[in-house]
Amino acid sequence: MTLRLTLLINLVLFWLVACQAVSPTPTPTPPPLADELIFYNWEEDLPQSVLEAFTRESGVKVNYLVYESQEEAIDNMRAGQVYDVVVMESRFVGLLAREKLLAEINYQHVPNFKNISANFRDLAYDPGNKYSVPYNWGFTALIVRSDLVEAPVTRWADLWDPRYAGRVGLWRGQPREAIALTLKSLGYSASSENPAELAAALDKLLALKPHLRFLEDYDPANAGPALASGEIVIAMGYASDVLMGRELNPAITYVLPQEGALLWGDNFVIPANSPHPYTAELFLNFLQRPEINAQVANENLYATPNEAAYPLINPDLRNNPLVFPSNEDLKKAEIILPLSPEGQKLYDQIWQRFMDAAPPEKR
Repeated sequence: MTLRLTLLINLVLFWLVACQAVSPTPTPTPPPLADELIFYNWEEDLPQSVLEAFTRESGVKVNYLVYESQEEAIDNMRAGQVYDVVVMESRFVGLLAREKLLAEINYQHVPNFKNISANFRDLAYDPGNKYSVPYNWGFTALIVRSDLVEAPVTRWADLWDPRYAGRVGLWRGQPREAIALTLKSLGYSASSENPAELAAALDKLLALKPHLRFLEDYDPANAGPALASGEIVIAMGYASDVLMGRELNPAITYVLPQEGALLWGDNFVIPANSPHPYTAELFLNFLQRPEINAQVANENLYATPNEAAYPLINPDLRNNPLVFPSNEDLKKAEIILPLSPEGQKLYDQIWQRFMDAAPPEKR
């Protein structure tokens, strides 16, 4: 072989190797989109118009299933029921992650997570947001028909005022909040695991039960109709109850109790047994678009942690301290914290004894 031919062969080989070295790594082919996603949430919590917009754009149908309580949702997840996206309160995220019931979120598929305020990222219940994308947040406080009470309502303890017996409202699907507000009315922490304090809370709840009415017996999604009609005068509730209720009766008001309101936060999570995690992540990314997130806030009337959406939120809503509370009000509120396994058993036992007691009176 001549020297010239040898050099030519070496040059060709070098060129081939060099081309292979600089060739871009092929981009992995994304999995195909699912035909349908199963979305598990409170009834009427996420607007149907938003789900339909996602379907129009992606071709993926969203099957919206509802639960009546977070405990019901958790029990169904533990039983192996299949969902693709679930709305879950902050205090349960860590528990579900430890039980390996949640999938880690691939944020390459959720770039719009960048729109979430730093105040709502990397929180103690889910460091690094491995398992959750913040959805909305707010207070649990008192909802009042101001024209039907005989004195100003200022405290959680006013739920036990005998003047309102038979016209007091609680959400059956919010056992943790009901126990927490009862603890607060007694001067205890909303997350107390002290057996004596919890026994006192149970006694107080049992004393209330004959005189209360469950709100979802009127409307599964909102307390407004019950207060507007006057059948309920004072109740635990949320800003959305007031904003929707005032369309029916302007005398419905919102009271942050002197003992301290309860602060809650909801998140989107993807169950570990979801057969469609990629499609679920694209759905979460869609929900974090500023215009979509603002549409959700404008329709469900809850505060969003998505800062990019703020300029697109109805100014009356964005500037309403019932929905976006002041820093001073936030300082007075108490976050409902996760319970230990032993504490959770105590709370479950309290709620079961409460529910097994004589039913609320009928009027």
